[in-house]
Amino acid sequence: MYPTYTVIIPVYNEELVIPECHARLTNVMRGLGEPYELIFVNDGSRDRSLAMLKSICEKDSCVRVVNFSRNFGHQPAITAGMDFARGQAVVIIDADLQDPPRVIPQMIEKWRAGFDVVYGKRTRREGETAFKKFTAAAFYRLLRGMTSLDIPVDAGDFRLIDRKVCDALKSLGEKNRYVRGLVSWVGFEQTCVEYARDERFAGETKYPLRKMLKFAMDGVTALTYRPLKFVAGAGALVSAASLIYFLMMVIWCFYTFFTTRSPLSFSMLVGPNISTALIFFVQGIILISMGLIGEYIGRIYDEVKNRPNYIVNGVFENMNRDGAHENEK
Repeated sequence: MYPTYTVIIPVYNEELVIPECHARLTNVMRGLGEPYELIFVNDGSRDRSLAMLKSICEKDSCVRVVNFSRNFGHQPAITAGMDFARGQAVVIIDADLQDPPRVIPQMIEKWRAGFDVVYGKRTRREGETAFKKFTAAAFYRLLRGMTSLDIPVDAGDFRLIDRKVCDALKSLGEKNRYVRGLVSWVGFEQTCVEYARDERFAGETKYPLRKMLKFAMDGVTALTYRPLKFVAGAGALVSAASLIYFLMMVIWCFYTFFTTRSPLSFSMLVGPNISTALIFFVQGIILISMGLIGEYIGRIYDEVKNRPNYIVNGVFENMNRDGAHENEK
């Protein structure tokens, strides 16, 4: 019998959080009174995460563990969870418990009311620096403005998706995936549940600034090519400004020649400084353009190679309702 609900939990070095995460999710899902499964995706953890997950799996027949051959990243982990999900409603939630499991029943209510996607919208973010809050808010609004999609702001990957939405996402073969953006791209009826995001239960964030910047670039390049248009526009603007400056210098030289008989007096003092500034500015535009083009070409290269998003090194599940048997695929 297939479960009604599947909960996908990506895991990377979360040994301090796993027991509490499992306990809270189990408490919430059992309270629903319907069949469910918890799919923990071990994304190449180097601590005791896998051992702990296997131990939980031996005791809880509702738990399945998908183990990667190495660390492939958060988005591939979510993708793997969707590939293995069997439920009619699929919930995505991080293991760090910043997104509280207690919100899941509210999402299910919205799903029962006919919505295909129910995403969590953060009204408050506890335990995060002002810098991260500001940059996150700015990025969501910038991305929304750069695309033609209705991408919700202040919403992460914490959401419930219907079976048909899950199947639609599985049909997309992109390598550099930005799941929350793809959910908006596939459409369907969507709504939100507002909640206050908690502080991380234990451990450290797995998204330092470097990874956040890469994640932001993945989001932009996966959903829009407007940055290329912006750079082209900037190049045209700089070219026009350079032409205007050149014409002004020509006019000024003629003017000074007929008035002061010293056509180079102004251009010798100001001209080199302005020219130098323009040269550096244009060079900056060129380098930014090359960088953006390189990002898009790099992603085309990834698509052409057609490598899988992840490699599984074992799937563990308890086939006995009493928790006495483990099946490794």
